[in-house]
Amino acid sequence: MEGAENATEPGKSGKFAKFMKPAKFMKSVKSEESGEPREPDEAVESEEPHEGPESVAFEPAPDEPGGSAGGWDDGLIARRAGGKGSPDGLSGVDGLDGGPGDGSDESEAHTPIGGAYGGSLRVRLDALGELVGLSRTRLEGSVLAEAGRVLDEASARQRLSSRHTVVAIAGATGSGKSTLFNALAEVPISETGLRRPTTSAPIACVWSEGAAGLLDRLAIPGRLRRKPLAGGDGDEELHGLVLVDLPDHDSAVVRHREQVDRVLALVDAVIWVVDPEKYADAALHERYLRPLAGHAEITFIVLNQIDRLPGDAADQVLDDLRRLLDEDGMALGEHGEPGATVLAVSALSGHGVGELRELLGRFVQERNAAERRLSADVDAAAWRLRSAYVAEGRAGLGERSREQFADRLAWAVGAVAAGEAAERAWRRNAGRACGTPWLRLWRWYESTRMPGGQTSRPPETAEEELTARQRVEQAVRTVAEEASAGLPAPWAHSVREAAARGAEGLPEALDELALTAATPSSRPPRPTWWPAAVLAQASMTLLQIYGALWLVGQIIGVLEPGLLPPVLVMLAGIVGGPFVEWACGAAAMGPARRYGQDAERRLREAAAACGRARVLDPISAELMRYREVREQYVTVSRSGG
Repeated sequence: MEGAENATEPGKSGKFAKFMKPAKFMKSVKSEESGEPREPDEAVESEEPHEGPESVAFEPAPDEPGGSAGGWDDGLIARRAGGKGSPDGLSGVDGLDGGPGDGSDESEAHTPIGGAYGGSLRVRLDALGELVGLSRTRLEGSVLAEAGRVLDEASARQRLSSRHTVVAIAGATGSGKSTLFNALAEVPISETGLRRPTTSAPIACVWSEGAAGLLDRLAIPGRLRRKPLAGGDGDEELHGLVLVDLPDHDSAVVRHREQVDRVLALVDAVIWVVDPEKYADAALHERYLRPLAGHAEITFIVLNQIDRLPGDAADQVLDDLRRLLDEDGMALGEHGEPGATVLAVSALSGHGVGELRELLGRFVQERNAAERRLSADVDAAAWRLRSAYVAEGRAGLGERSREQFADRLAWAVGAVAAGEAAERAWRRNAGRACGTPWLRLWRWYESTRMPGGQTSRPPETAEEELTARQRVEQAVRTVAEEASAGLPAPWAHSVREAAARGAEGLPEALDELALTAATPSSRPPRPTWWPAAVLAQASMTLLQIYGALWLVGQIIGVLEPGLLPPVLVMLAGIVGGPFVEWACGAAAMGPARRYGQDAERRLREAAAACGRARVLDPISAELMRYREVREQYVTVSRSGG
């Protein structure tokens, strides 16, 4: 319908007639040096084919004002006579002319946004950068790709003009977006017609100087950069606007759709042009409006061709369009609330175009569209990263989990058994020191019967060793599962990997600890009462010997007969010796138990320290890193969830 609109639009043929005659136009261009009119044959025609009045384009000679020597080479640019710039009143697109005498402040034209990224946006961008840096070795590159793209685009946009707002006009085939583009520029810049697709490449219209970097970023060549007819630099209403007409997003040509997607990712705002026939098109809503619902504040939805709707049908279609946008999740800027702007226009009759120009003017003069676009991009990136940073519960390694892990390692290393063995060794040593000489002699005799002079000890079987290793592995798996419970999948995987790396060689280290920490370097210490006990035991032994000698002396007749006294003395020694041994054993129970407990504690602490250094500390480091990135994510997402 774009061709029909151009064909029947009233009053346009006379208004633009002076721009449709190439020869007459070129005769009005004078040489900068001589001031004499140049001949038409000196002009260089554009590469664009002549398909109608709108496609006529020229490039001035290099020595002309505004030519390549002056900095612009973008073909026929709609200009207003009498404007600032060259002596003949012609001016080129900003940044392309850029030469002296163009009436623009060079330093102002290249003022970057720089400090404009202040406040919450700067904080969020810094947090996003920290988030990506801390997560690069933990998450896959595809997960962080969108966040990296947002940071790159933020950096690129910051280096470009902050005085300009890039607004793209997008729409489906036949929606009339090119006609609306021309209506806003008030000059037939973008080609319209019945042939589909009509627009094959993005075309830009710039209302003020200094936007060359932005257009270079969009990869729009100089021959497709234009200026409006009526406004020029004096049109304060749209001063700073860079309007881009895109190819059809539903074009049958794949390259056209790719250009639409590329440019939409770079512009500051977008005007979606829909018509009464395709406003509910699933491709538009599912591919663009729904994914970009978070960019509502920089989105304009224009229902075009309302002159085709009879009566109150336009209001009904507009209400249905609002309903569809609400289902897409796109907030509508009504009643003072931030959101998308929805209005009805007719680019053919001009109805609503003035209101759209006024809205665009206010939007451009706020000069914060780039920040709002980046803020929405950060929101979208944060939402995509949510599953990688938001835990289902309270993640961490509690004190109870640490204690249970230490208990499992102590059990695996045999700390309890080692304590019991140390207690038995202490009591056995006490028995050797305080026992009767006859019992000690018997024990010595028994020890001499064994090879090496020591009692045999059954070797540890392979089954017991395997069981200890399995206990260690089970302890590591259990603490890793407890620490990673509720964490997002990538971080839970990192915690389990850290635990698995630490578990390598842990059983061997615990075995070495069992030998060094549990086995005492010397005999168990003796209490202070042991010498008295030894003296008492020696006295009992002497009584036995004295009584026995006394009795023998009586038997052989050396001593006077008297059976009772030597028997009593010998009996006192015989009974006193075991009694002293029993008393010493009872007195040794407490110290022996404490000695065993101390041995168990040493082995338990050594096993816990080994497990902490090899397993718990790496797990804690991963959890600390997760808490750091979680804090950065909360800053990026501007929420506590």
